[in-house]
Amino acid sequence: MPRFTVAAAQYPIDRLADWAAYKAKLTSWVEQAVAGGAALLVFPEYGAMELASLDPATMADLAGSIDTVSALLPRVDALHARLAQAHGVHILAASAPRRDGDGRVRNAARLFSPGGAMVTQDKLIMTRFEREEWFITGGEALRVFDTALGRLAILICYDSEFPLLARAAVEAGAQVLLVPSCTDTLHGYWRVRLGSQARALEGQCFVVQAPTVGEAAWSPAVDVNRGAAGVYGPPDAAPAGGGMPADGVLALGEEGLGQWVFATIDTAQVDGLRADGGVLLVRHWAEQPGAVALPPVDVISLR
Repeated sequence: MPRFTVAAAQYPIDRLADWAAYKAKLTSWVEQAVAGGAALLVFPEYGAMELASLDPATMADLAGSIDTVSALLPRVDALHARLAQAHGVHILAASAPRRDGDGRVRNAARLFSPGGAMVTQDKLIMTRFEREEWFITGGEALRVFDTALGRLAILICYDSEFPLLARAAVEAGAQVLLVPSCTDTLHGYWRVRLGSQARALEGQCFVVQAPTVGEAAWSPAVDVNRGAAGVYGPPDAAPAGGGMPADGVLALGEEGLGQWVFATIDTAQVDGLRADGGVLLVRHWAEQPGAVALPPVDVISLR
């Protein structure tokens, strides 16, 4: 399925009354995306932090909110798996802090297949807030997922600002980079957006950015959220790729508004541009002075 519709969420953080409210919200969002024709749904970084509101005693505490959300992850993941299976879609769930057996916390994005299988990509590089105040630990493995939609990789927010991560994924065959994000200023949003568009240019691939939006004054972690969802491609008009928009923007949401942003993408365009585009950045990457060895990548099948 080289051609499909992707839906990128501009997802508001809500204070939830109970688990039923979360289940109803997520189910509604998935149903809206499916009604729009989406085969791939992308939720944002730390969108799962709204689950901290289910425990009023700890929701205002950074450490306490982590443990509340982490404890709920098996239940959250089971719900996503059921929805992906019921609707026959791939879902990148909103990332969440996960406390591991070593006592450390990692920021985990989970991708669900139509068959209900789940794979995980941990955020690799922590922002100052994550490492200095929230004490989140970076993951270790960069992965590319071989799916019925093509080869997908996940660069969580800050990770998208580091070219060698994306390049390693591209070398492993990634055609679409998924960038769930959570930024509390427009400066942060633009850093991730510009990083995403640069990665689309360098990798001659599609990049899907999905942010959190709105305010959640009750939460010390995601109290303010700014951004707009976007789907980007390389700005190349070469017939080999079927032509892309001159600015590389295939779809863009209205900043701050809770909504889905849809775009139809064709991974055959990626293959065409990499083979015979107006420019050949993927092929010519190694000609850069100082080009360095790339991090290893695990390729995992989700078919």
